Amino acid sequence: MGSCFSVGLKLDSSRLDGKVTSASVPPSPWSPRRQTEILQSANLKSFSFNVLKSATRNFRPDSVLGEGGFGSVFKGWIDEQSLTAAKPGTGTVIAVKRLNHEGIQGHQEWLAEINYLGQLNHQNLVKLIGYCLEDDHRLLVYEFMPRGSLENHLFRRSSYFQPLSWNLRIKVALGAAKGLAYLHSPEAKVIYRDFKSSNILIDSSYNAKLSDFGLAKDGPADGQSHVSTRVMGTHGYAAPEYMATGHLTARSDIYSFGVVLLELLTGRRCIDKNRPSGEQILVVFAKPFLTSKRKILHIMDPRIEGQYASAVATRAALLAMKCLMKEPKHRPSADELVNALEQIQELQKAAESVRTNIVRNNSGNKAVPYPRPTASTSGSG
Repeated sequence: MGSCFSVGLKLDSSRLDGKVTSASVPPSPWSPRRQTEILQSANLKSFSFNVLKSATRNFRPDSVLGEGGFGSVFKGWIDEQSLTAAKPGTGTVIAVKRLNHEGIQGHQEWLAEINYLGQLNHQNLVKLIGYCLEDDHRLLVYEFMPRGSLENHLFRRSSYFQPLSWNLRIKVALGAAKGLAYLHSPEAKVIYRDFKSSNILIDSSYNAKLSDFGLAKDGPADGQSHVSTRVMGTHGYAAPEYMATGHLTARSDIYSFGVVLLELLTGRRCIDKNRPSGEQILVVFAKPFLTSKRKILHIMDPRIEGQYASAVATRAALLAMKCLMKEPKHRPSADELVNALEQIQELQKAAESVRTNIVRNNSGNKAVPYPRPTASTSGSG
């Protein structure tokens, strides 16, 4: 199989947007923002276009897993040893993202995805297997995530995408927070910039993994407070101070996490034009409910009614509110998010244990849900 790219391939550096506020800040060893070539990585494999075309059965429409700003994602199969195409149902399942030349993302995002995921490695980041650069073809090859995106599980109505249970929602939120904490760590020092439910993928065991690093940026260095960059991201998830000024910090990602946490709690999209005017923007609609134990239970997703203790739901709502604070410095760090969600998970387990013991003592092992959210059961505001 012929190699479909050269590691030393030069790119047009004028297409790389964004810069650190201080021009004297030296680049990090692998910074895609400052690199004009594909960085070497022992973890990544090169594929020819014909192999990926064959692996996806000529990019057949019934192989499409999803669509995005980059292009379509196709399901395919390869032999992991020879890196050749395999028959459907054999070998290793892969997800192949193919750049749409008329899409809103392009070569710059493709390069960033390779250079970030080629160097970063964490159990809560989707694994990039390889890529192809051949003529005008730009493709990325990932591990296959059989349960798709969090967005699909929350909002798509189909027999395949079942609504996530409360416990699985906490698990997914915790996994995503761990991925974000790794990105923000001194080891990586990356600002994700596009944290949203469609970029959180779920494996067969409901482990969450962050995907799509085309908009990621290096964090500020040498005492700088922020990175100044062209405003990009997804409306409804992006932090207001970033939208207003272009000043990007790690706490911008935390705001986006708060929006996703609200989606998990309420089962509502961050922006839904089909709802009444006062309910179309989730953050605006939900914020008045987040400070009251009595109120929060009334906007919880009805599909998970009876699965959570009111104290646990209240704790999660308060965490979302902290993430959505107007002042970035008042938002928790990603590490604090992880700790808070671990505590919420343990609190839920303790509540379930108490409920199970009560049920066994009073009704002979008959399972019952938690009480319906009413003024008499939800506590005082």
